[in-house]
Amino acid sequence: MGLFSFLTHEIAIDLGTANTLIIFKDKVVVDEPSIVARERSTGKTIATGKLAMQMHEKTHENIKTIRPLKDGVIADFNAAEAMIREMIKMIYPKKRLLSPSYKMVICIPSGITEVEKRAVFDSAEQAGAKEVYLIHEPMAAALGIGIDVGEPMGNMIIDIGGGTTEIAVIALMGIVGDQSIRTAGDEFTTDIIVHMRRQHNMLIGERTAENIKINVGSALPELDEPPEEFAVNGRDLMTGIPKQIMVSYTEIAHSLDKSIVKIEEAILKALETTPPELAADIYKTGIYLTGGGALLRGLDKRISLKTKLPVHVADDPLRAVVRGTGLALKDPARFPFLISK
Repeated sequence: MGLFSFLTHEIAIDLGTANTLIIFKDKVVVDEPSIVARERSTGKTIATGKLAMQMHEKTHENIKTIRPLKDGVIADFNAAEAMIREMIKMIYPKKRLLSPSYKMVICIPSGITEVEKRAVFDSAEQAGAKEVYLIHEPMAAALGIGIDVGEPMGNMIIDIGGGTTEIAVIALMGIVGDQSIRTAGDEFTTDIIVHMRRQHNMLIGERTAENIKINVGSALPELDEPPEEFAVNGRDLMTGIPKQIMVSYTEIAHSLDKSIVKIEEAILKALETTPPELAADIYKTGIYLTGGGALLRGLDKRISLKTKLPVHVADDPLRAVVRGTGLALKDPARFPFLISK
């Protein structure tokens, strides 16, 4: 331990397309939407996270809201750096005299390219990191839900986030086979916007579509415990006047069907390429679902019907990845799958 080791803080970041979570001292201290609001004239960041989300799609000409990540990777380098920097500041409620340096473990999709990895390293370093490790999302999710990734035992993890769906078969500290597709929560939101426009001649925004997904989103047109119909406010495309309609979960299930079929196809493709001995293990252990998409009503049942395998939804699917990232941060030397620069 060096003289200034107390100035190095260890943080684990799940840098997600929809939400960013940060673990510091074994606690989730930041859980905010991945969005920043900036002034166009000065380029100054005026809000991050929940505050910026409240401004989203409600801004005037001088303010723009930016989602720095698209499909799980950094799409706007400057906005991503500003977002990481501002979210790290949220860890400390009080002002600090000395700004610490950081050792970070950051989560990335398994289908990421070398250029996209470099963007994550650069953003972290610009935000004050001295030491950066990257971990693939399915591996972090497996650690987060308590799977012993070092065992010679096959486990299948499906992490449905905002931008990507990560499907991986894990054994002996490594990913044996994986599929990473850019069909996930954001795609579901777009499906709902398109459906409302086509079926009801109604224009709704991203935030309203997100609320519909949370309140009446479903993967199956018939559920044992159906949610109540949900009131949706938007603009009538025929008259231009705001109006309200009621939508049911059955209607939303039909609108999401096409995207869910893509996820099912990717799961079957991953199972097809799995070595036979690991496939035998998966038959016993089943499939584990994590990420925000795992909360979609009936999705576990639908995947189970398609694959004829048991499907388990993680206890806290939204935080499984960040918890696993936090475990990897404690002892990076123990996990050979961590990627350093």
